[in-house]
Amino acid sequence: MEQGIEYRQQVIEEYKQTVMPLLNYLPWFEQNGGRSAATIYGDQNIAEHSVTFPVYSGTLMNFVREATKTSLMEKNYAYVYTRNHIRNHDDERKLIAKADWRDWDLLRGILSKYVLGGRTKAVLWNEAVQEDIFYLVLKRMKEIIEFWDKPVEVE
Repeated sequence: MEQGIEYRQQVIEEYKQTVMPLLNYLPWFEQNGGRSAATIYGDQNIAEHSVTFPVYSGTLMNFVREATKTSLMEKNYAYVYTRNHIRNHDDERKLIAKADWRDWDLLRGILSKYVLGGRTKAVLWNEAVQEDIFYLVLKRMKEIIEFWDKPVEVE
């Protein structure tokens, strides 16, 4: 029994060290949830002679860069989706809400879909902000850590 508690404490500490840098973005995701994190560059009637393109928020891009560097990224995130029968945003939200410390890989998979998938399909970054996916995953990770450890200070 004691070994199980020590193991869980060690795992939670690892989780905490990994997710701490990303928790600084939590207030931004909370504030910008449901809104677009991109603007379409089309100043000076560029659309008449060229293709318009999205310009993403600097904060969002910093988050993506920082998240990519962490061990939270799961390259096989598609497997997480098939294994858990995730088909839409409602499925993601339900699983995020029910996740506990043993479901960390599920949270990693959902986060990875939007961070890594956004590299080839950038609309996923904006979708994750609009659908509150980044916010919900980070918030749930923070709640899991705080449940088993102590409160986490977010700047």
